[in-house]
Amino acid sequence: MRVYRTVHAVVCTGSLVVAMGVNPVLAVEAPMDPAAFAAGFGQHTHNAAGLAILIGLTVFSTILSLLHMRERGRWTRRERDLMTELGMLRGAHDRADMLLNSERQVIVTWLGRGDPTIEGDVGLADGRRHGDGESGLLAFSAWLHVGDAQTLDTAVETLRARGTGFRLSLRTQSGRFIDAHGQALSGRALLRLRETTEEHRELLDLRLTLDEAKRGLVALGSLLDAIPQPVWRRNREGLLNWVNTAYVAAVEAGTREAAVAGGLELLDRQARDLIAREDGKRLATGGRAALRLSAVVAGGRRILDVTETAVESGRVGIAVDVSELESVRADLQRQMDANVRTLDQLPTAVAMFDARQRLIFHNAAYRHLWGLDQAFLESRPLDGEILDRLRALRKLPEQADFKSWKADVLAAYRAVEANEGWWYLPDGRSLRVVADPNPQGGLTYLFDDVSENMKLESRYNALMRVQAETLDTLKEPVAVFGADGRLTFANRAFATLWRFDAATLTERPRVDAVIAACRVLSPDEEPWLDIRGAITGLESRAGLTCRLEIVDGTVLDCAAQPLPEGATLLTLIDVTASVNVERALTDKNDALERTSRLRDTFVNHVSYELRSPLTNIIGFTQLLGDETVGALNERQREYSGHIMRSSGALLVMINDILDLASIDAGSLELSREVVDVRATVDAAVRGLEDRLSDSAIGLDLDVPDDIGSFVADGKRIRQILFNLLSNAVGFSTPGQHVRVEVRRSSSELTLAVIDQGQGMPPEVAARVFDRFESNTLGTRHRGVGLGLSIVRSFVELHGGHVVLDSMPGAGTRVTCIFPITEPTPRRAAAE
Repeated sequence: MRVYRTVHAVVCTGSLVVAMGVNPVLAVEAPMDPAAFAAGFGQHTHNAAGLAILIGLTVFSTILSLLHMRERGRWTRRERDLMTELGMLRGAHDRADMLLNSERQVIVTWLGRGDPTIEGDVGLADGRRHGDGESGLLAFSAWLHVGDAQTLDTAVETLRARGTGFRLSLRTQSGRFIDAHGQALSGRALLRLRETTEEHRELLDLRLTLDEAKRGLVALGSLLDAIPQPVWRRNREGLLNWVNTAYVAAVEAGTREAAVAGGLELLDRQARDLIAREDGKRLATGGRAALRLSAVVAGGRRILDVTETAVESGRVGIAVDVSELESVRADLQRQMDANVRTLDQLPTAVAMFDARQRLIFHNAAYRHLWGLDQAFLESRPLDGEILDRLRALRKLPEQADFKSWKADVLAAYRAVEANEGWWYLPDGRSLRVVADPNPQGGLTYLFDDVSENMKLESRYNALMRVQAETLDTLKEPVAVFGADGRLTFANRAFATLWRFDAATLTERPRVDAVIAACRVLSPDEEPWLDIRGAITGLESRAGLTCRLEIVDGTVLDCAAQPLPEGATLLTLIDVTASVNVERALTDKNDALERTSRLRDTFVNHVSYELRSPLTNIIGFTQLLGDETVGALNERQREYSGHIMRSSGALLVMINDILDLASIDAGSLELSREVVDVRATVDAAVRGLEDRLSDSAIGLDLDVPDDIGSFVADGKRIRQILFNLLSNAVGFSTPGQHVRVEVRRSSSELTLAVIDQGQGMPPEVAARVFDRFESNTLGTRHRGVGLGLSIVRSFVELHGGHVVLDSMPGAGTRVTCIFPITEPTPRRAAAE
């Protein structure tokens, strides 16, 4: 404003001078007479007015332009300064924002009583999302502990009301730590919330570490007090500042404090100077060997191994009493000399090598074994040098690659356990070589010449093999028990008889285990007690004979014979045949005679009284049916057929009765043979083809191609199948099917006949195998009720059993199960 006033004054003055027609310069330098001035002024007033206005406007425009340019430059500089300041403010804002976001923190600002401004990580509050974070953040009780929330609320109110700052350490409900800092700044109340969980954890870990270190120092101090060796620590000046209990006892100080305060040294000055010098040498060379010094310990002269080393705070040392070492070393030397004398008397060659593989000891047997020169052995040669010399003398086993073999031998120096091997020398000797690593390094060789032992063992083994093969080829079971009661040998016949596997025999079971396994097949206890006494008896070793009976009927005569060195030979002989004959002749002779007479009478009577007339009837009927005596009309042929079928049925009935009578009398024997299962089924089916065709009943055969054969009475098997098929056809209706099913397993053969008839109720099925039990069940089938009874009897004679499955309306299934066994001698049905 002051500038504009100056410009206005200058312009007005200039205009006035010009308007008066006076040179401004002259007017200043040469003042004019007033009268002349007044006259000239009036004359030139009109002409100068326009010129003055023009000059004034020009001056005004010039000055205004200069002022405008000046102000424009000043505002340009100010704008540039403002832009610079704005950039600096933006940078400061970015740095502040970066600083604010560098940690998980929130800054809340209050201006007066207005709403707060919140900046930072609103999610600092537990469980607060960005949508509800600002309002939820200030609800301290919702995410801080109750006490901490109340304290923070009070502090914030005090800050906003009075401007009183505060700093609090708070804890959230989830266990996190929050640092709250409040202060007043430029009329605003600021609250800074920063998470310090990690800092608290680090501080807690540091405290735990410090506590652990303190406990470790206490434990170390207790440990050092517990050991019997004196331990001390010196400061940088070389003075004692701590000693253990053993040190106090060694210098007889009474207490630790007295020893430290009095500077009671365990070692004299000369010894300490020596330690200092040697420590300097060790620092230069890197060694840490202990010094052996003499000192007075608890009033007595002792030899100590002293180790003292520098640490950061001074020096620490320990002294180990080794006074007993010299006496122990002397005793050890005497013991070693005695061992050397003892080893020198052994027949086993012994050689000891040190860690550098040099020979340090050998006995006389080693020198004689290899024939080496005494001077060469006393020169302490290397192990490899000895091997090279022995190879040159051709005293080592022949090797295709001696270098590799030698490396394998020398590898025993690096082994942890003893290594045993066999060397077969060119001169025929056999050596057992043991390489045993020494605890201090090196190796001890033991060379044992076992040539004679191997020859004797070979002869003994050959003899034993011959004896074993001889006993193993015997058909009679033979076993040998040792003096310890273990089974040392059993031939194949013994293992087969009592069903021992090779693994059990290899384990050499005790006599009790063998008897327990044998009693499964021969349960009688008394003979086994006698056998056990003969094997394990010590007072009397006499021979024993007894008889054993096996569950399958086999009878064995057993003999136990003592052998040298406490062994026992057990032999068994199968006397089943002779025992059976004896039993038949003695126990059953009278009964067999009576039953034989009765049976013969009955069979002869039935055979003559029934079968003979029936045979005549069948013969004449066939003669009539063949029309050899004349032609028959249709009705006569029908009657002839009825007579023939009835006679055949009566003959079958008579045969069944005779079979049952023979079974009851025990006279029916099975003619066991190898029976082809498929052929037997086909033969039984062929006997019913006409009946199947007349009854319009289908037959299904389910017999695998590989069903094979088994040992049985082929005739009786066909009779079993014929009876089962006849029964199934009789209870079936036209259009139904009868099925024959045969299956085989490793131990059984199953024959099943299944029909689709109406089945039978349980009360009928329970009696269906009884003799003369006949039930028509509403069909036209008629019979005397012997078919299924015959079936069961024949199956049981073969050692099998019959299973009946039938339900009303579901048909009937009859299953015959036969055991598959090896061929055995024929036995009577009664047996």
